[in-house]
Amino acid sequence: MSQIRFDQIKGLIIDMDGVLWRDNKPIGNLVSLFEGIKDLGLQFILATNNATRTVDEYHAKLNGFGVELEEWQVINVAQATGIFLQEKYPNGVRAYVVGQPSLKKTLESYGVALADETQLDIDVVVASLDYDLNYSKLKHASLLIQSGAEFIGTNQDATFPTPEGLIPGSGTVIGAIEIASGTKAEMIGKPQPLLYQMALKRLSLLPSEVLAIGDRLETDIAGAQAAGIHTALVLTGVSTRSQAEDYKPMPEIIISNFSELIDTWTK
Repeated sequence: MSQIRFDQIKGLIIDMDGVLWRDNKPIGNLVSLFEGIKDLGLQFILATNNATRTVDEYHAKLNGFGVELEEWQVINVAQATGIFLQEKYPNGVRAYVVGQPSLKKTLESYGVALADETQLDIDVVVASLDYDLNYSKLKHASLLIQSGAEFIGTNQDATFPTPEGLIPGSGTVIGAIEIASGTKAEMIGKPQPLLYQMALKRLSLLPSEVLAIGDRLETDIAGAQAAGIHTALVLTGVSTRSQAEDYKPMPEIIISNFSELIDTWTK
């Protein structure tokens, strides 16, 4: 299946959408899956580009599938964006956010002051998936950026997988603002390194000791490869086997689903 020495892998960095579930439908038996990971003695952390839920909301979703993890074992791009802004603007930052309430709540927890459409004294526009996106939000974000506000995008995923099929993701929203403003967003999520760096720090492991499991080549796999982390692509989300076989460099493992990977590991 691969040239990876499984006995050298001590930890996993696991994507969520398209790996563990499609929207609210689990992919396989998640309780059995996580029991298998624990039986192998592997440390693990879930790391997602999806900013539509807070970490607490992700834990609630996992609990709904019968999986209970420790608080530190879930990280998302909203946290990475908060850390980025906190470090770049140590004296405080005011942001106009096009995104879900969960993203806004997370950013506030990192000291980001949120602005509405009546406020023009803005340092940063942050854009992500917004289920209530409208023309007014796109217009205001575009005008702020044209007036000098920094433009930050949470992640470039144009779509994300659901039982219905692929639906618009953060990259679609960010792309619209990029076109309207004439400015490319600075992206925070995978394939940028920050989420992987956060995960490695929490695991206290070296990149060579970790396997990243994802469903999207240009984010999950590309980011892990850039960080020196081993890679496994599961075919339950966005990228296909033919795309993976043409991708350079190829993922070290290409496998039908995450459960099959863990089952193979135990043999």
